[in-house]
Amino acid sequence: MRCARQMKTRAAVGLGLVGLLLGGGSGAQSATNPYPNMAPLAQYLSPSREAEIALARSAAPPSISAEAEILAFGPKGYETAVKGQNHFVCIVERGWSNNYDKPDFWNPKVRQPHCFNQLAARSVLPAYLKRTEWVLAGLSRAQMLDRTKAAVAAHEIGPPELGSMVYMMSKDTYLADGTGHWYPHLMFLLPRTAGQEWGADLKGSPVFSDSTFLEPLTIFFVPVARWSDGTVAEHP
Repeated sequence: MRCARQMKTRAAVGLGLVGLLLGGGSGAQSATNPYPNMAPLAQYLSPSREAEIALARSAAPPSISAEAEILAFGPKGYETAVKGQNHFVCIVERGWSNNYDKPDFWNPKVRQPHCFNQLAARSVLPAYLKRTEWVLAGLSRAQMLDRTKAAVAAHEIGPPELGSMVYMMSKDTYLADGTGHWYPHLMFLLPRTAGQEWGADLKGSPVFSDSTFLEPLTIFFVPVARWSDGTVAEHP
């Protein structure tokens, strides 16, 4: 069994993806939630377009991200800031990638650089981009939750394509309050499956899994030794 801190950080990472990870939840608010509503849009923006691009690229080593397509978030949503050459797509996700009932959903400090391979960019990333459209249209959490459920039921949001994976290796990641950047890691996205099939979540295993989403997917997390800039990451 993992210690409580490992469980907490693994769950926080899982709630951040790609999602993409349009996880479920009742949308209920805690009385102590410091972020009950969306902050002014300006608080979710990077200081400059260049800063947004640099942060997106930090999700993966330069050998990957230097030729990746970059999607930058701005007042009108995500736009292509740099055209790619290698079929990877790098993007900085905001707090609304979290499950709907999580307190960091509207946290304006959240910055989650992801770099999707072609299969993940095609089958997983669109769900997060659609959610961003809902956010900018002013929908409530409850409305977005209902739309997500409807999209899953209609098979408009389906399982990841086999071979989908994501790099999350930026030391400038901010997943959630109390979690920070966790560890550099890779994520492998599969149609919903038991974690034990990959030896995940077992004593001594370096692989963690999460299947607690509305979407029919399982995410496997594999921590790695270095950040995208090559510096060593400290592990407990």
